[in-house]
Amino acid sequence: MAVAKTGRIDEVLETAVGRGDIPGVVAMAADDADVIYEGAAGKRAAGTEDPITPDTMLRIASMTKMVTTTAALQLYDKGALDLDAPVDSYRPEFADLQVLEGFDGDTPRLRPPATRATVRQLMTHTAGFGYWFWNRDIDRYEQLTGTPNVLPGKDAVFTSPMVCDPGTCLEYGINIDWLGRVIEAVSGQSLDVYVKANITDPLSMTNTTARMTPTQRANSTPIHTRDHDGAWVATDIDWAQEPDFWGGGHFLYSTPRDYLRFQRMLLRRGALGDVRILDAATVDQAFTNQIGELFFPPSIATAHPELSADINLGPDLKWGLGLLLNEKQQPGMRAAGSGAWAGLFNTHFWVDPASRITGSIFSQCLPFGDPAVFQVYVDFERALYESR
Repeated sequence: MAVAKTGRIDEVLETAVGRGDIPGVVAMAADDADVIYEGAAGKRAAGTEDPITPDTMLRIASMTKMVTTTAALQLYDKGALDLDAPVDSYRPEFADLQVLEGFDGDTPRLRPPATRATVRQLMTHTAGFGYWFWNRDIDRYEQLTGTPNVLPGKDAVFTSPMVCDPGTCLEYGINIDWLGRVIEAVSGQSLDVYVKANITDPLSMTNTTARMTPTQRANSTPIHTRDHDGAWVATDIDWAQEPDFWGGGHFLYSTPRDYLRFQRMLLRRGALGDVRILDAATVDQAFTNQIGELFFPPSIATAHPELSADINLGPDLKWGLGLLLNEKQQPGMRAAGSGAWAGLFNTHFWVDPASRITGSIFSQCLPFGDPAVFQVYVDFERALYESR
């Protein structure tokens, strides 16, 4: 490994597991040339002796979003997809969607959107769609109407309304699930087939898959939650195994070692080894503010504490194409212009083009953003930059 001081990073992981802050954790990092850090602490499942490793299978949840965005950007590179075209030009059913303005008693109040959402707005979460665990209006709408959220994998989720007019707000939600449907319409392939043929197979991400094999499942980490005493316990929480659609926002299983190959491709401006996935100029756009004067909300109050804690990522955050961008240097951490995102089960990655480094950290636990779990992410990043 090229990192000279791995002991401090190892200590961060081992201390966090020893304190019970996190059930099991894997951390990875790479620079332009190679992998520079791999580390893990804890067990694959609480109450077992099987250690978690960089090759353990897990649910990367919303870290799938950048993979799906990459698929769309490949179609853009080929001239097959116009990022500024209305979504309904590729998916005509999109034109039927309305904006949720509020409620008259228990009756949702809906109206047509003021503008037609574009593909770019799907990529930047400015098309107007929310998630039930962060948006109370969508949560209430789903409960009143029986409309499912994304977890059951039912097509009816695509009847969910917007919560603002396209282009007027950044609202994190099912935008990338819609982007997956656009990819299917343009490519003529199901999303899982397209991603395998054009991204994961070319990058030799051999353990990144829409559905785990029995062998992969035996090597997977279950989702953990805390019991009434605060101890981590394994659950059977998982994605729907026979969904109506492949959710572009969450459907992939992967390993930390596999996903680092994807991160390295982004760090190297679209190529890994002899394989080019994206045009370099397109990757540069992904790391460029695409939302103008809008900002990613500095703090978000949860609507479902069992799924997500309150989130406070701070001010001055923008959105590129699939990536959360920080406009300012984070003291002792990533440089300005870095791109990042995360997954519901407390998986995180960032790519720092200025420092030429990428890192990621993986657990499998709820709620997302649990303060103790999130602190492990912060401590790992600081220790990594200190080691350089």
